[in-house]
Amino acid sequence: MVVVVLVGAILAFLDATVVNVSLKSLSTDLGGSLDTVQWVVTGYLLAQAAVLPATGWAVRRAGAKRLYIAALLTFVLASAACAAANSIEMLIAARVLQGLGAGVMVPAGQILMVTTAGKQGMARAMVAAGIPMMLTPVIGPTIGGLLLEYAGWQWIFLINLPIGALGLILAWRLLPRTARDELSGALDLVGLTLVVLGMIGLTYGLSEAADHGLNQPGVLVPLCGGIALTAAFIAHSLRVPHPLLDLRLWRDRFFALGAVTTAALGTVTFGAMILLPLYFQLIRHLDAAHTGMLMAPQGIGAAAALALSAPIYEKIGPLVCVVGGLLCCAATIPFLFLAADTPYWALGSAMVVRGLGIGLAAMPAMTVAMRDLSPGQIVDATPQLHVLQRIGGSVGTAVFVVVLQQHLVGGGVRGFDVSFSWVLGASVLAVVPAAGMGVLWWRRT
Repeated sequence: MVVVVLVGAILAFLDATVVNVSLKSLSTDLGGSLDTVQWVVTGYLLAQAAVLPATGWAVRRAGAKRLYIAALLTFVLASAACAAANSIEMLIAARVLQGLGAGVMVPAGQILMVTTAGKQGMARAMVAAGIPMMLTPVIGPTIGGLLLEYAGWQWIFLINLPIGALGLILAWRLLPRTARDELSGALDLVGLTLVVLGMIGLTYGLSEAADHGLNQPGVLVPLCGGIALTAAFIAHSLRVPHPLLDLRLWRDRFFALGAVTTAALGTVTFGAMILLPLYFQLIRHLDAAHTGMLMAPQGIGAAAALALSAPIYEKIGPLVCVVGGLLCCAATIPFLFLAADTPYWALGSAMVVRGLGIGLAAMPAMTVAMRDLSPGQIVDATPQLHVLQRIGGSVGTAVFVVVLQQHLVGGGVRGFDVSFSWVLGASVLAVVPAAGMGVLWWRRT
């Protein structure tokens, strides 16, 4: 079952990064400015963000297995449409459909893994679920660059078809049947409207902030609108008997501390992940394929730590994993002294240690958040954790890139030194909820 679910997750996370290297080619072949072509990436991310909050309700109504298969089928068909696109508008529309499939597929698959594993196997299930999340940002640009150079941009999407078809066959045959909850309430349309528009506003505003800064009307309007709509969604959800997402889970201290830690880790890990590729491309003048290869040490460190995190978690508890992982992220310190000629071996060594920190911390935090939850509550908790992780990453990306832009002009590599000092500060702040989560665990066991 784990392999089947990982097929869909790898495709979903890979397509979030593999397209980034093809934007210039898409602009040339399909027409349109780079600002328009950027929506090939933005549309995918917005669609994922919009559909995530409804996943819990959909799992209860359709069953996790049916929903996973439907989402994977949607993703595969959308990939074929992407490859067949003959205009930039058609490609963007197909990418939005692809994002909808990916946004449902990942949490539905994780719900299947966690609820089937039970409390005893939850840590190992969460580690398995984290493999695509940790590795695809590293290998995605490399795969995209190689496909673009030797096969053409269409193969960035065509490669999904045989893998996705195999995943569909295996899912139909191997995934366990999951019951539908016929007694679950009707879809909370008001809550769905509020949270979808709020997520779109927040995600779009933060992505624009990374490009244009935080003081532009095109950034402030969607950001403020997204915050207001999200606040309205929270107020609405606490009043109605059958909300789209059960926010009462936040009364559970394990869930609350685990959720805050997950958001903070999203900021530290995924937000900072954009800085080193920019350094390699802007300061070292490397192409996307070589940049992806140089990011591999971080992926190696993350993979090694993922393999260790489950046994450490089961024997010692989350405190060592999460706090230790965040302290490993203090391997950011050497990046405060980047130069235009910093040796690659020094960068690689620091990236391995930072990867260890990312791999140690990410999945145990989510596991702790679901420690005392029933299978029914896990259905509500999973999309909330994914939303928080995504928002944390978007906030980190926006803030770190804005800091970089402010110090890059006339400052060269100094802009990266300042940006990584912000990453270090965020890592230190993230230790606070992580330590609280670990202490609570220690007192309860």
